[in-house]
Amino acid sequence: MSDLRYMTGFGNEFATEAVVDTLPKRGNSPQRPAHGLYAEQLSGSAFTAPRAHNKRSWLYRILPSVRHSAFKPYKHKNITLPSPEKATPNQMRWDPQAMPKKATDFVDGLMSFCGNGSIDAVEGLNIHLYVSNTSMNGRYFYNADAEMMIVPQHGALEIFTEMGRMFVEPEDIAVIPRGVKFKIECGGEIRGYVCENYGQPFQLPDLGPIGANGLANPRDFETPVAAYEDLEGDFKLLCKYGGKLWQADIDHSPLNVVGWHGNYAPYKYDLNKFQAINTVSFDHPDPSIFTVLTSPSNTAGVANVDFVIFPPRWMVAEDTFRPPYFHRNAMSEFMGLIGGVYDGKEGGGFQPGGASLHNRMSAHGPDSATVEKAENADLKPQKITEALAFMWETRFPLHATDNALKSKTLQKDYHSAWKDIKKRFKSP
Repeated sequence: MSDLRYMTGFGNEFATEAVVDTLPKRGNSPQRPAHGLYAEQLSGSAFTAPRAHNKRSWLYRILPSVRHSAFKPYKHKNITLPSPEKATPNQMRWDPQAMPKKATDFVDGLMSFCGNGSIDAVEGLNIHLYVSNTSMNGRYFYNADAEMMIVPQHGALEIFTEMGRMFVEPEDIAVIPRGVKFKIECGGEIRGYVCENYGQPFQLPDLGPIGANGLANPRDFETPVAAYEDLEGDFKLLCKYGGKLWQADIDHSPLNVVGWHGNYAPYKYDLNKFQAINTVSFDHPDPSIFTVLTSPSNTAGVANVDFVIFPPRWMVAEDTFRPPYFHRNAMSEFMGLIGGVYDGKEGGGFQPGGASLHNRMSAHGPDSATVEKAENADLKPQKITEALAFMWETRFPLHATDNALKSKTLQKDYHSAWKDIKKRFKSP
């Protein structure tokens, strides 16, 4: 999809039109918008939010969003809320989900895995895995509960949103704001991960002593230029609201925005452009140094959810156990593997497309094979070249869903990854 074009910058004020002179020259809501269009504001924040956090875009569309039938419940057996009554301190890990045997689009291919928080209180998150083999033909979707971060692991997606098209493949991510309509097209089997962020929108983390540059640079984020569908027919509009799915009939494509301007829009990011910061002396740095995006909470420094990656990078620390250290954490960690072998689990079992969950204060760390290798390694400069793992870290304990707990992919013997770690202490 090399013909797709993007505007660059994180959180910028953008202005784009697919037809010349769509956007008004003055103001936002002229008496009669150009080309017979309708003006509609999409607000991602309260009107009175501080200017630095105020999110809104003006859309100039062929028909306004109110034009559809009443919503009715849409049955989806795999979109479920977490099961807090079945919460466990056990470490959990899953193999990759199998590809569907029958035609399954992105929405029907979603499976809720874990989450916590409150949709109504606008805090917390829900994590899903997806497998799909079919484009969303005649179906469109928006999420009223959360913004959605999509992390592909296998196969490329074309995401056609109200604001334009994005091509996203493994080692990219895409973020679709709360309420933005879209459909996903694919040319074959796709698999990956989705984080529903109920809380404040993702933003770039402050850099502090790092200075002005490093980690994810604002210029590397890409927002699509305006593109639209002018289609009439028998279509379905699906919505996630209150933790459940709903469906309405619609006689036209809702992706009918001919031009728009504002700062509330979808975007994509190539993870290969992340500038990793690492130690050049001793000790393994805390994983927070690899934060790409963060959704802050009301407590400073404690995230609603952080998105962290472990990319290719040099390891040069002296007299240091280089893999991730053994750890118990006030935060909860959900990890996925996009490709390669994660440097904390070289003993196998953590597969691309799989996932792990280490909840609040549940001990975790490198498996026994990794410990043995790291303690006997020649500590010369080493390049981690192939692995790309990621983590969603949150202040909430993550409760698994019934589907995740009953999944055939759940590794019931995950705890045995540490059983061969040896006792070496000898009393003086």
